[in-house]
Amino acid sequence: MSWLNIIFIIYQIVVILAVIHVILDNRQPAKTMAWALVIYFVPVVGIVFYIFFGINTRKERYVSERSMNQLAKRSMLEFAEQQNLRLPEQHMPLIDLFISQNMSMPFKDNLVDIHTDGYSFITALLADMKKAKDHIHIDMYIFAEDALGSLVADALIDKAHEGVTVKLIYDDVGCWNVSRRFFERMREEGIEVMPFMPVHFPSFTSKVNYRNHRKIIVIDGRVGYIGGMNIALRYVKGTGAMPWRDTMLRVEGGGVMALQRAFLEDWYFVDRTLLSDRKYYPRAEKHNDCLAQVVTSGPVTPYPEILQGYVRMILGARHYLYIETPYFLPNEPTLFALKTVALAGVDVRLICPLKSDARFVEWASRSYLREVMEAGVQVYLYKTGFLHSKLMVCDDSISTCGSTNVDFRSFENNFEANMFFYDEQLALKMKDVFLNDQKQSVLLTEVKERMKGSFLTRLWESITRMLSPLF
Repeated sequence: MSWLNIIFIIYQIVVILAVIHVILDNRQPAKTMAWALVIYFVPVVGIVFYIFFGINTRKERYVSERSMNQLAKRSMLEFAEQQNLRLPEQHMPLIDLFISQNMSMPFKDNLVDIHTDGYSFITALLADMKKAKDHIHIDMYIFAEDALGSLVADALIDKAHEGVTVKLIYDDVGCWNVSRRFFERMREEGIEVMPFMPVHFPSFTSKVNYRNHRKIIVIDGRVGYIGGMNIALRYVKGTGAMPWRDTMLRVEGGGVMALQRAFLEDWYFVDRTLLSDRKYYPRAEKHNDCLAQVVTSGPVTPYPEILQGYVRMILGARHYLYIETPYFLPNEPTLFALKTVALAGVDVRLICPLKSDARFVEWASRSYLREVMEAGVQVYLYKTGFLHSKLMVCDDSISTCGSTNVDFRSFENNFEANMFFYDEQLALKMKDVFLNDQKQSVLLTEVKERMKGSFLTRLWESITRMLSPLF
């Protein structure tokens, strides 16, 4: 027997063992089948790809849930006294779901500003940072080493020199192209900088697939930001000739306590330092009935909390449901829920970008978009630039915005954060944002090449859709 035959036999054994490993992991059938096909039909590369991105090595290896819960209880329950808290009866199932699954307490007295472009967001952020007296906390997927990132870094260094405590968490994969010197300079100037789950060989294979995609900023425990914007120049200038359209919320009031909790949990994750001082949770100075819950999710939790919230919110729609997402690769629960409410006569509208920054994902989403359209969802494609906004609004009463995309990665692999609001006025503002974006969009039915393609085009769309659970 030749060496070539021996190598072939060994490889076949490895393939069989890898497929058995995928099956025994008990994932969703679609994801199991996708991995099995990649392993079997893509020689060598499929095996390597599975080792790096497919092996499920999450859960307790990375997070001590007991310590995380201790942090959550000490941080929130001790300081979360609220008077005259009124919870809307129609939304109690969703509120209770988040409380039981995520320990996410509802907070009243929130004032919210909606920023729909990077310039207004950065201008407001720099103004708030300038006023900081005690601390600035930043939890960011991307902190770019460009003109904007350098500007924000300089502003943070100035505050650190003034005696303000500055803590920064950046995602190690999201900032792969950022030099070590960029963050080291901030450390040398007094800023506490920590990478989220740094990836180095051989631990690379067990960490690279689970990333902190959150975008949270808290200033003095009184002002918070959450949404889809990272700190990078493209969020202001766009990419090439394509403007960047995104949504970031500036929050004052009780909800900032929940944003603070989310940051401090992540800080414990990266630094193993338990921070629960009263100063991090000052009482809200605003008084209104705008109710908010900050919900976090990630691969270390037993249930996908934000996905559960999305499905519950979708199925609870009675009149309309408007969604913006840059990537539309819905898993089966989300896809079924959207089709169900649309077929029931609810006005369901979805806006995605006409041109994506991820071509493979764009191809994979095409058949999904046609499928929900055929069920009655009005699908729009944003044509004025790249739409990176992640928001949902329903029935003039509930809305959400955060870092979560409607795709497999956000629902299953990433650490995400969204803020859910139970307030009519804010829902109407979110609705106006959506309708303004709709004016800058074109119906999917009017884009002929998306509706009818050649045999090879349709085949490629189907192949990318089949592989979409792996993205």
